[in-house]
Amino acid sequence: MFDIFSEHKGFFGQIVRLAKNELIKTYKGSAIGPLWAVVKPSFTLFVYWFAFALGFKKAGNVEVDINGMTVVFDRFMFMLVGFVPWFFMQDSIIFGMKSIRTNRHFVTKISFPVSTIMSYTILSKLYVHVLLCAVMLVIVQLVLGLSLYVLQILVIMPLMFLFFIFLSWSTAPMGAFSADFENMVMSVMSGIFWLSGIIYNSYDMPTTTLGHIMYLNPINFFANAYRKAILYNQFFWNKPAETIIFVAEFVLVFVLGLFNYNRLRKKIPDVL
Repeated sequence: MFDIFSEHKGFFGQIVRLAKNELIKTYKGSAIGPLWAVVKPSFTLFVYWFAFALGFKKAGNVEVDINGMTVVFDRFMFMLVGFVPWFFMQDSIIFGMKSIRTNRHFVTKISFPVSTIMSYTILSKLYVHVLLCAVMLVIVQLVLGLSLYVLQILVIMPLMFLFFIFLSWSTAPMGAFSADFENMVMSVMSGIFWLSGIIYNSYDMPTTTLGHIMYLNPINFFANAYRKAILYNQFFWNKPAETIIFVAEFVLVFVLGLFNYNRLRKKIPDVL
C-alpha cells in the first residue's frame, strides 16, 4: 500500500494531464470529437429502450417498491439512470485491465510508476462519466425533478471510482501477463451486464434468495445507488445487508489488488 501511495506522490499533476491526453487520443481524428462520449452511449440506451419499451410491449413501465408503496417509473428514465454508471463501470473494467499492455512504453522504455497507469486511465473515463451525469441530471430535473438526495452522488461516484481502481490493480497486471485473461474478461462482460440491474429492477426478484444473491454484485449495488439518489429519493445505504456485503467486497478488492500488484509488478517489464 505504501509503495503504491509513494508512486502516486508527486505525480498527481501528471496523472491529470495524462488522463486528458487519453481522452484526446481516444477521439482524435473524429469530426465531432468528444461529443462521441455522449452520442455512443445515447445510441446504446435508445436501442435497449426501444427493444424493451416498444419491442416487448409487456415490458413498459417499471414498478418499484419504495417505503411500502408501489411507484411506477417510465422505463426510459429508469434505464437512463442505470446506464450512466454502467458505461463508466464497463469502460473501467475493460480499459483498466488493458491499461498496462496498452501503455507498455511507460513500463519498458522509461522509468514510470506503473500503478499510476491504471489511475489516469480510469480517471479519463471518470471525466466522460461526469459529463454523462450532468446530461442525465438535466433530463431528470426537466422530467421528474430532483431532490437533495441527489447530493449522494458526491459520495457514490468517488466510491465507484476507487472500487474500479482497486480492481484494476489485480486485472491490469494479469492482463499484461496473459492475452487469454483479457479475452476471458471481454467474453463475460455481456453476461455481467445481464446479471446486473441495469435494465430491470433487481429488487423485484421472483424469490428472496435470488434477491440476496444480487446483493453480491457490486455493479448492481452502484446502479441501485444511483437510482436511490436520483429517482427513489432514498439513502443508498438503506438496505443494511446489501451495504454490509458491498463494504466487505470493497475491502476484499482493495486487499487483493494490493497483493496481486505487489506480487506481479516486478515481473511486468520482462513480460512486456
